[in-house]
Amino acid sequence: MIPPRGFPPRRPRIRENVNEAIRAREVRAVFPDGTVEVMPTPAAVRRAQEIGLDLILIAPNAEPHVAKEMDYGQWQYEQKKKQHEAKKKQHVIQVKELKFRPNTDDHDYSFKKNHAIRFLQEGNRVKAVVQFRGREIAHTDLGKKLLIRFAQDLTQYGSIEGQPKLEGRNAHVLISPVKPETQKKEKEKEPRKPEGQAPAAAPPAPNRPQ
Repeated sequence: MIPPRGFPPRRPRIRENVNEAIRAREVRAVFPDGTVEVMPTPAAVRRAQEIGLDLILIAPNAEPHVAKEMDYGQWQYEQKKKQHEAKKKQHVIQVKELKFRPNTDDHDYSFKKNHAIRFLQEGNRVKAVVQFRGREIAHTDLGKKLLIRFAQDLTQYGSIEGQPKLEGRNAHVLISPVKPETQKKEKEKEPRKPEGQAPAAAPPAPNRPQ
C-alpha cells in the first residue's frame, strides 16, 4: 500500500523488552517447564522462537536481568488484567458537600449527619456548608456553632480540618475520614460491659416459725 502524499511511511512498531529489543548481553531465562538458566540473550531468543514463544524481559532491575519465555499476546492480556484489578482497588477521594441553614431543624440535621457518616466510611471528605440569606448574615455565630457541633458528632468517623471559615455568605468546614486503625483504637478505648457476669444472689428467705 502506497502511503498518501505528504505523510512519511509508517515505521514498524518495535516491542520494547521483547526478543531482539532486549539490550542485555545475558539474561536469566525462565522456561515454560520451570527451569532457569543464565545464558546469552541471542541464544535465549532463539530457544524461545524454536518453540513458538517470545522472550520477554520481566525484571530489568535484577542482575542479571530476568526474562521469561511465553506468548507475547498472553503476557499483554495478563498485564492489562493486573492494571484493571489495580484500578478497581484504587479509590479516588471526593469532596461531598452538605448544605445547612443556621436554623436547620433536628430531623434535617440527623438526615445529613447520616449521609456524612456514609461518605466518610467510603473514604471521601465532607464539606459542611451553612448558607446565610438576607438578614441571617448577622448571625454567623449560629452557623459556626452548628458546624462545630456537626464536626464533634462525627469525631468517630472523621477529623476536622481547621476551624469553620466564613467566605461571603457561606461558612464551611472540611472533615477528613479517619483511618480504620484509628477507629479501631477509639473503639478499644470505650468501656466494655462485663460479659457473663452471674446475676446477684437472691436474699435468703426469712425463717418461718415452726
